[in-house]
Amino acid sequence: MAKINANYEALYILKPDLTEEQNAALIERFKGIVEANGTVSEVNEWGKRRLAYPINDLMEGYYVLMTFTAAAAVPAELDRIFRITDGVMRSMIVCKDE
Repeated sequence: MAKINANYEALYILKPDLTEEQNAALIERFKGIVEANGTVSEVNEWGKRRLAYPINDLMEGYYVLMTFTAAAAVPAELDRIFRITDGVMRSMIVCKDE
């Protein structure tokens, strides 16, 4: 039988040239997407860090780790939103239960 809800971690890197207000707005937007159909356990902002390799000629990024519980459709939708948002450089969503 399939699980109804599962625990997930979403790590995403925002562009370093965004202002603090823009970062906060994007973080709240992603948090709101998850809270519409799940629960956010924690949002951990790691801040600006140096990247291991350049992404689009940028050497820094603003890291954010979000832990949440949701149905299987929510991470798919969140990943789609990450891909079409201009401020997101990279993202990864992992199921912690498996």
